Amino acid sequence: MPTLRDTIAEDLRTQITTGHLKPGDRLPSEPKLATHYKVSTPTIRQALALLQTEGLIEKTHGKGNFVRAPLRRITYRGGTGIPFAPDLQTAIRTTTIQARGHIRTLLKVPSNTLLTEFHCTTYEGEAPRSVARIYIPRDLAPAAQLASSSWPGSRDMDRTETQETVTARLPTPEEATALRISHRRTVLTVTRIALNSAGRVIEAALLVLPSDAADAVFTTHPTRNERETDR
Repeated sequence: MPTLRDTIAEDLRTQITTGHLKPGDRLPSEPKLATHYKVSTPTIRQALALLQTEGLIEKTHGKGNFVRAPLRRITYRGGTGIPFAPDLQTAIRTTTIQARGHIRTLLKVPSNTLLTEFHCTTYEGEAPRSVARIYIPRDLAPAAQLASSSWPGSRDMDRTETQETVTARLPTPEEATALRISHRRTVLTVTRIALNSAGRVIEAALLVLPSDAADAVFTTHPTRNERETDR
């Protein structure tokens, strides 16, 4: 049986999807909504939190809750490492760090190995759409930096294998801030490593996108043995 929270959220959701509440409209204050639905303010907050998680509304501190304009979806194409949507722009920061923890494990390098970190944020206008951190051993970084002026990586290097892990989860506080989303809004994460012909890991990348506005597409090409078996 639906809870009061779910019933209120469904009513507001319907008003948004049918256009009764339009992008940019400010919702009534929480006390006014509580009076309208004849429930407590905490129940209203729970319903609004659910809509925030779905990306239908966003809360601006000190101003209230607003209907969020729908975002065009981003397509992540497996094997490329690049999120795509029309008119995306990328801002890149580069720094040198030492390999530690999870990153050291992904790259399979000794502790404190020097890495080049590319911190990439894609924007649609002023709205951030994805964030990524790309790690490449320092001795390989100059070639990688020249591989693409818009999105660094190992695509033009000796790459023979790519492994990708896709996960849906809640964002970290840092990710929520960078993407300007609620910490209750699910994100899609892609952990990607690239290996060269010698089996060395030449790149580790961590990509994060809001899951309600992103698709991941993977294309598989059958091997020669598989093609011969199908005949």
